[in-house]
Amino acid sequence: MKHIGGGSNDAWNGRLLATALGYALPGGADRTADADEKIIGAVTALMDMKPTDPTEGMLVAQMLAANSAALELYRRAWIPEQTFEARTRFLALADKAARTVGTLAESLTKYRTRGRQTVVVQHVNVGDGGQAVVAGEMSTRGGLHGGK
Repeated sequence: MKHIGGGSNDAWNGRLLATALGYALPGGADRTADADEKIIGAVTALMDMKPTDPTEGMLVAQMLAANSAALELYRRAWIPEQTFEARTRFLALADKAARTVGTLAESLTKYRTRGRQTVVVQHVNVGDGGQAVVAGEMSTRGGLHGGK
């Protein structure tokens, strides 16, 4: 089950999956008509994000949870009978959850690249006698101490 939770131990991967399915999805562990569809979708999402170790497994599970929360909050905000105050609150919470998804995605990318950034220059225009220095690729290493 490494392809689901990123760990080499199936006890970890199974626990991560059970937690994601039980607590992260709307309805939790309730058995409803569309529960199987939700479970298959969640497992597929975890697998598609391809966690390679337990840290990545946690990040992708948290992304799944935050995304599910954001979408559920957006759904609740647009219930026709909703008061303006409730709609505003649901939308604010949904936006916060959606930003969390973005933050987690950035964290996952940074973790996977170990802080390295690559800049590729595709096209440079230099006019009227100007000079240009173009590097095909540049990598930098970030961190708390400037990559030291």
